[in-house]
Amino acid sequence: MKSDLIRLLHEEQHSLVVANGDVCTFDGRGVSDLYDLFKEDPGFLKGASLADKIVGKAAAALMALAEVREVYADVVSRPALDLLTDNKISVNYGIIVPHIINRTKTGWCPLETRCFDCLTPQDCFTQIEEFITLQSKK
Repeated sequence: MKSDLIRLLHEEQHSLVVANGDVCTFDGRGVSDLYDLFKEDPGFLKGASLADKIVGKAAAALMALAEVREVYADVVSRPALDLLTDNKISVNYGIIVPHIINRTKTGWCPLETRCFDCLTPQDCFTQIEEFITLQSKK
């Protein structure tokens, strides 16, 4: 993993840094930036290196579907780590947790909950799209 991506993630307080020739930084919440990038420019993610603050199973599924090459996460959930390694994505991380918690720290992240029992990245993607569609109607 390129240490400059991790430095950029931390020093400039980004939520996601993606490098594949060009380097792009993102500051959105949850999987929104990764989802948008996957939908709008999946070719940029193929073979890319990513540095992310938090990687749960939903983010890992998007990375697997996009064929990301390597990932660094400050925090990774066990289900996300398993999905990434099962899909031959190189992973480095700060800490591993059993699951990702929600923003209010009162329970599981809603996408971690939705994706927990999914068997494939595509199954997770279906859950992610349903969740994002529901959120956009609020």
